[in-house]
Amino acid sequence: MTRNVVISGGGTGIGLAAAQVFAAGGDRVLLLGRREEVLRKADVPGALTFAADVGDVDGARAAARFVADELGAVDVLIHGAGGSGRLEPQVERDDPLDLVADNWTVNFRINTLTAVLLTEALRDRLAEPGGRVLFLSSIAAYRGSGSGAYAGCKAALHPYAHDLARRLGPHGITVNVVAPGYIEDTEFFGDAMDDEQRARRIAETSNGRAGTPGDVAATLHWLASPAAGHITSQIIQVNGGAERGH
Repeated sequence: MTRNVVISGGGTGIGLAAAQVFAAGGDRVLLLGRREEVLRKADVPGALTFAADVGDVDGARAAARFVADELGAVDVLIHGAGGSGRLEPQVERDDPLDLVADNWTVNFRINTLTAVLLTEALRDRLAEPGGRVLFLSSIAAYRGSGSGAYAGCKAALHPYAHDLARRLGPHGITVNVVAPGYIEDTEFFGDAMDDEQRARRIAETSNGRAGTPGDVAATLHWLASPAAGHITSQIIQVNGGAERGH
């Protein structure tokens, strides 16, 4: 049966890989993102696209209206929007405390609010029973990210997902979180990753390789399948064992 799959951040990286996997399985996919030109270039057969900033209330409402008009019900909702803030416009600040506040505010908007606002905007459209809500967290939620802002804002998704699982469970809807480690071929690090840093991150894994967007996409696809129907309120780590350390 064809499902309706909504993916925020669907134009690049993990979101795009997930969109390709679900579309290949015959599902109808809607890609959400802030950059219309990126969504148009996404190579996802038959996918719908809608440009909106779902970290903003008006953007989340606009996306929900588009879903209502074009899809109706949502079988799978995947929150791929987010990032470290490196791609956001940089603001000049003289006061270091202002810089801290800016960093935390940006990370909360792009990593937490995007997921929460879109979920709440679409909550009444989730398929009952059988709906799936899937959040993307990070290994950083377990061990920090340097500044703490990105890690803290990803970690905030965990209790929200647990609460949501309790609310939606009686309706036959599952809610889970996938927390990737180092994933290559995404925009996350921009130009900040050099060979030495890459080698160090790979050395942290137990299987000696970097993760790929396809690794995470396959996990999301399985969690959305009937085989995972009794799995909810879980955080699945996809990091080659890196979170356990060496």
